[in-house]
Amino acid sequence: MREITYLEAVREAMSQEMRQNEDVFILGEDIGVYGGAFGVTRGMIEEFGPERVRNTPISEAAIAGAAVGSALTGMRPILELQFSDFITIAMDQIVNQAAKIRYMYGGKGKIPMVVRTPSGSGTGAAAQHSQSLEAWLAHIPGLKVIQPSTAYDAKGLLKSAMDDNNPVIFYEHKLLYRTIADVPEELYCIPLGQADVKREGTDVTVVATAVMVHRALEAAEELAKEGISVEVVDPRTLVPLDTETIINSVKKTGRVVVVHEAVKRGGYGGEIASMIAESEAFDYLDAPIKRLGGALSPVPYNPELEKAHAPQVNDIILATKQAMNKA
Repeated sequence: MREITYLEAVREAMSQEMRQNEDVFILGEDIGVYGGAFGVTRGMIEEFGPERVRNTPISEAAIAGAAVGSALTGMRPILELQFSDFITIAMDQIVNQAAKIRYMYGGKGKIPMVVRTPSGSGTGAAAQHSQSLEAWLAHIPGLKVIQPSTAYDAKGLLKSAMDDNNPVIFYEHKLLYRTIADVPEELYCIPLGQADVKREGTDVTVVATAVMVHRALEAAEELAKEGISVEVVDPRTLVPLDTETIINSVKKTGRVVVVHEAVKRGGYGGEIASMIAESEAFDYLDAPIKRLGGALSPVPYNPELEKAHAPQVNDIILATKQAMNKA
C-alpha cells in the first residue's frame, strides 16, 4: 500500500467524493488558487472550478450560514475554517441552526455539512490560533465531532462525515498534516463511533486523542523498556463515542490515563473519565483515573511556554507510572 500524508489523505477524500457526487462543494477563505491556509485544497480549483471550490469573504458567520442554507436545499457543503478558533464567530449558525434544524422540523430538514478546521498548538500561532475547543462542540446535541490522528483515519472518517446527513465537526490537528501512513487509493469509510486500539497492552490503558495519540505511543515505547505494558486507545470520534472499546480496555488493564491537548478544566477527558466511573469498568479499577490536559491559560506564543502548556511524552510517562504506583 502507498504512503501519503494526512494532508494529502484529506484532499484525496474530498476530491474523490466530488468526482462522484456533484452536490458536494467546498467553501472557505483562500481555498481556491492559494489552496487554503495549510494547503489542503491546493490544486482542487483547477479540477473543479470556482463554482465548487468557492472562495468566500472573510466572515466565518457568512461561510457557516451559506453552508447551512445550501445543505437545507439539497447540497452537501464542506466548509473550511482557517483555524478552529474562528469557529467561535460561526457559533450561532452551527449551534443554533445546523445542530437543531433536523430535530425542530421532525426530520424533514437535514443538514449534511462538514466543518473542516485545523486545531491545536505547536506551530507558534499564539493564543488566538492554537486552541482545542472540541469539548465545547461535543456538548451540543445534534453535532458530531471527529478527531482523526492518522492519515488512514482522516480519509476514512472524512468519507463517513461527507455521507452523514447531520452536521459534523472535523478537527485536523496542524502537527499531523505532514505525518505519513499507509492509505488505500480507493474511497473507504470508517464508521463514526468506532474507536481504534493503536497498541495492545495489559497494565495501563491510555485514552488519547489527535496528536496525543502519537505522544502516547511514544510514551508506551519508553515504558515498555521498564516492563510496563501500555494499551493506547484512540476514540477517533468524540460524538458518537465508542464506550464499549474503552470500557473493555479498562476492564483488562485495571488502570487508565486520559490525555488530550485541550485545557484540562472542562475538557473531554472529564467526560471519558466519568463514563468509565459510571460503567462496569469501575469495579475493575486498581487505581484512580488519571487525567492530563492543557494548562489553565491561553496558549503562549513563546515556544518553550507553548510546549509546557500541552501534555508531552514525559508527562504521559509520569502519569502512567503514577497509575502504576511506580512514580
